[in-house]
Amino acid sequence: MKKYTEMTKDELMQEKTALEAEYEKIKNLGLSLDMSRGKPGADQLDLSLPMLDVLKSDSDMKSESGLDVRNYACLDGIPEAKALIAGMVGAKPEQAIVYGNSSLNIMYDQVARAFIFGLCGNTPWCKLDKVKFLCPVPGYDRHFAITEEFGVEMINIPMTEDGPDMDMVEKYVNNDASVKGIWCVPKYSNPQGVVYSDETVERFAKLKPAADDFRIFWDNAYTVHHLYDDKQAEIPNILELCEKEGNPDMVFEFCSTSKVTFPGAGVAGICTSEKNREDIKKRLTIQTIGHDKINQLRHARFFKDVDGIKAHMAKHAALIRPKFELVENILTDEIASRGIGTWVKPLGGYFFGFEALSGCAKEIVAKCKEAGVTMTGAGSPFPYKKDPDDSVIRIAPTYPSLDELKKAAEVFVIVTRLVSVNKLLEA
Repeated sequence: MKKYTEMTKDELMQEKTALEAEYEKIKNLGLSLDMSRGKPGADQLDLSLPMLDVLKSDSDMKSESGLDVRNYACLDGIPEAKALIAGMVGAKPEQAIVYGNSSLNIMYDQVARAFIFGLCGNTPWCKLDKVKFLCPVPGYDRHFAITEEFGVEMINIPMTEDGPDMDMVEKYVNNDASVKGIWCVPKYSNPQGVVYSDETVERFAKLKPAADDFRIFWDNAYTVHHLYDDKQAEIPNILELCEKEGNPDMVFEFCSTSKVTFPGAGVAGICTSEKNREDIKKRLTIQTIGHDKINQLRHARFFKDVDGIKAHMAKHAALIRPKFELVENILTDEIASRGIGTWVKPLGGYFFGFEALSGCAKEIVAKCKEAGVTMTGAGSPFPYKKDPDDSVIRIAPTYPSLDELKKAAEVFVIVTRLVSVNKLLEA
């Protein structure tokens, strides 16, 4: 198939005419398809329904520690829930604090505490002239929304196939005391599906921050979200490496069961050093008497241990793998073959990070919406929603059914081809 960049102007004009006719047909179909967020499909949620039968009115409601989970106490989570959360990321149970349902909520709290009270006795960020965060891009829009809300200056760090550009990270962190943190999704990153290399993780652990209160916000959201049994990415244990390098307090590691069981009704936690945990609990004891221990017990008894989670996630993979492969095949046949888009083939996680021709992303997303397919807003994977090249689009294939996904992907292909042709004709 001839690449668009190799076509003559007449050939591009012919392609444009044909695509415009196809696009008008699609608009008349009255489609209403949603690929805007990385949500589990209904069939994935069905997998966790038996968990609702684990605890009943006649169930033993005591934790393995003997604590009655129906009552107050246990600020940092019941022991079996701490073991479960820590097991997901390879941490030790004593390193974990288990919260409610949302890891994003924990991240927000950590930034808020840093601004209001300071971290581990350091100056509250609200009293500083400038607070900066490093933001690997493309990245997770909700991370950037947190730091934007607090007025943090966000600095783009380009992503490579091995993770963030570590030369840039080291330059900023080691030399600028106003750099207080970095957002990271180290395994199957959102949206590209990049896995940080061993060298990248090791370089993170060896950072020598200019600021004592610099923290790596290590959002290990997709740690158990593999697509293939025989291609499961593993990354070094950041907590162990930081401790080995004399930086035990430098990392906050987050994870949750939001896309393992029920979004909005899972359990989430943070794993970090003893000093950080004590600092967190000092504030947490004012904030709450404790989180939902009944839900913690429900999850612990349903999964029993991290091997139970892995077996459960293999069932998830069997449901969503065909969706990822469908999108991969359509993009390969219709987009890559024409030289008008690239992406990293994800082996896990929830997204494709599609990169269109420069200057095309906003128009592609707008035209998809006009044709009845809602996608994540163009620019969302960047701080302040400003994609400097207007090229990155996040594709979320998990929520629609296979039939709906096929229709949505076909719309995306026609729109991407049309917008690309128009961009090349403008050149």
